[in-house]
Amino acid sequence: MYGYTGKMLRVNLTDRTTAVIDTEAYRQWGGGHGIGSAIFFDLVKDKTISGIDPANVMTIMTSPLTGTLAFGAGARIELQAIGLQAYPLPWFTRSSVGGRFGAMLKFAGWDGVVIEGAADKPVWVDIRDDKVWIRDCAELSLWGTDTMQCQQAIWTYVAGASCYGDWITPLPSSSSRTTQRPAVLAIGPAGERLVRISSIIHDSGNASGQGGFGAVWGSKNLKAISVIGTGDIAVADPKALFEARQWAIENFTFPLDAIDAMKSMWATLPSNLRSFPVPLIFWKKPPQSRPQACFGCQAGCRCRYDDAIGNDSSCKESGFYQFYNLRHVAANAVGNVIASLDAAGKKGTPVLDELYDRMLPTTQRQAADMVQRYGINAGELEKGIPYLRDLNKMGVMGPGKEINTDLPFHKLGQIEFVERLVEIIINREGIGEDIAEGFTRAAGRWGRLEEDLKTGLLNCSYWGLPMHYDPRVSLEWGYGTILSDRDINEHCFNPLYMIPMITSFMGTGQPLPAEAFARLYTDRMVPFQDDPRMVDFSDDNMYSESVARLVAWHRRYTRFWKHSALFCDLQYPDFFNWAAQGYHGITGEGEPKFFNAVTGAEMSFAEGIELGRKIWNLDNAIWSLQGRHRDMVKFPDYIHDTPSPWWGTFYCPAYTNGAWEYVPIGKRSLDREKFEQFKTIYYQLEGWDTTTGWPMRSTLESLGLGYVADELERNGKLGKDVERVS
Repeated sequence: MYGYTGKMLRVNLTDRTTAVIDTEAYRQWGGGHGIGSAIFFDLVKDKTISGIDPANVMTIMTSPLTGTLAFGAGARIELQAIGLQAYPLPWFTRSSVGGRFGAMLKFAGWDGVVIEGAADKPVWVDIRDDKVWIRDCAELSLWGTDTMQCQQAIWTYVAGASCYGDWITPLPSSSSRTTQRPAVLAIGPAGERLVRISSIIHDSGNASGQGGFGAVWGSKNLKAISVIGTGDIAVADPKALFEARQWAIENFTFPLDAIDAMKSMWATLPSNLRSFPVPLIFWKKPPQSRPQACFGCQAGCRCRYDDAIGNDSSCKESGFYQFYNLRHVAANAVGNVIASLDAAGKKGTPVLDELYDRMLPTTQRQAADMVQRYGINAGELEKGIPYLRDLNKMGVMGPGKEINTDLPFHKLGQIEFVERLVEIIINREGIGEDIAEGFTRAAGRWGRLEEDLKTGLLNCSYWGLPMHYDPRVSLEWGYGTILSDRDINEHCFNPLYMIPMITSFMGTGQPLPAEAFARLYTDRMVPFQDDPRMVDFSDDNMYSESVARLVAWHRRYTRFWKHSALFCDLQYPDFFNWAAQGYHGITGEGEPKFFNAVTGAEMSFAEGIELGRKIWNLDNAIWSLQGRHRDMVKFPDYIHDTPSPWWGTFYCPAYTNGAWEYVPIGKRSLDREKFEQFKTIYYQLEGWDTTTGWPMRSTLESLGLGYVADELERNGKLGKDVERVS
């Protein structure tokens, strides 16, 4: 079983026993998400249970590429369980983490971990190669610690007082050793106190954020899982794997000695193979010690700073508080910064200098550390803090107000505000009791949910979760999310509209004519590759069958290549690549090249897409069993009634008046009736019942999922077979 270790660890916390699951029984699912969904379906007999029910099963899965040299695929793990965060139904959902944990788990000889039951008192799991212990937290006083304190205590317990880089012998009875510290997943006080917006943290900046999985662990009395391994991973063709990595570096990345700061900045946008560490682009403040990367990554997207504040954090957690720093109040949003600089005639390097000066002040990095330590979802706070601010400005929230709180709004932008907010959430004090349930549920408790979702004051655009990319503009993101279980957080098509926008702003001209740019994407989107209008996001094409194909392809690609094979979200799919000949990225050729070199399989890119379709159908069956229905698949009113407030204008390739051109997209809303028509088109395309959104037996049986259809039928949730769109 090349790439796989051959076994998965099954931990029953209720009776404190462990067992082994044979990976071979689930290998058909590829890895990661596919295996996790299949195990969940098999082990959880009642799919309607609560996320805090001991019968809730969490899977933590690697892929065959984890721990190998596969380009951008050596690190991630996929976590799945019934979550607590989504609204109105906290259903089966997913999250993922990078860093070192996945590789270390493979080195210890395990393809994944399955957690079930609940301990009678706080415990942690200690994995050392093939030996596993379920230990009481009391011995190390772990319960009540923050995530970093917890990990440091476990490091010392497992590895002793050795210095980082020293040889460690995890099992005294064995001669096997490593220079690596244990890799630890841990929850903080938020998870312990069942805060719905709590996270699981690894090292100092890798978070399983969405889903409320920290509280799932808290309900199980599980504080941490530690793993240290001294083994290796068998690869089918090591020479082919090494050559594939060299091929990728030579053909799809910029050499380090030829950095063009401006072009390389845009080359590292999401969904482009990172040519070099992003931190190297920014040469000013704050002082950086070095970049940091996940295991095996060719480029680090995270910073480590000279003052050690905010180390390893990036993206959401590094940005959730930046727009409230009073010293940079003029930078209310990155768009305002760019607009003001543009008005002043500043372009190029001065833009980067000024943007970076304004974006990461010390206060923001302190705030990032705080939410990581306490294990709180930064994405909720990013949209929740403006909501609290607006309620305060309206005179609704504050001392003695309708929503009574002592939050120091006069210190918004300073670290004291975040400290107090975190404190009341962790202690469930005052309105902290409400916010601990998530901002959507808090608005419901305050009697404001319907009103604030109608106006958009509460910027939660799907499943009660905070808006990430605006569904009125980024169609693939919005449609993909509302048809899924959570904010997809899949940046696959961001360059489609970001690159034309940025090149227009920079005044450099578009890199390709509009049709060529569109086909650079769609020519590889099997089995729909003959339809370039899949990436036409213009107003006239927003609800078309072409866009339905885009959403279907996106769900299938990500369910296998991104969530199961576990290629990095910020690097794949790589359609447009600044460093590649003709800008033609690695996607379509690279993914199977790495997968097959490791596993010895002969999987084509198209076969991976089809396996993704099978996994996507299994997931939809689980949601259907849990109560999902077409009638629930709706955006809140403000998405339909209010144009997107996006500060500027995205551009995308579009076919208009018989010709391809770049057109602006931006300030628009979604038409209710046309979106309902779009759903019908999409359900027909997927082979799902257009009345309910449930999978049909014919579709499931064609994918080898007849047993899934049987369970749906027993529960009255099987879609009626109708003629399907070809």
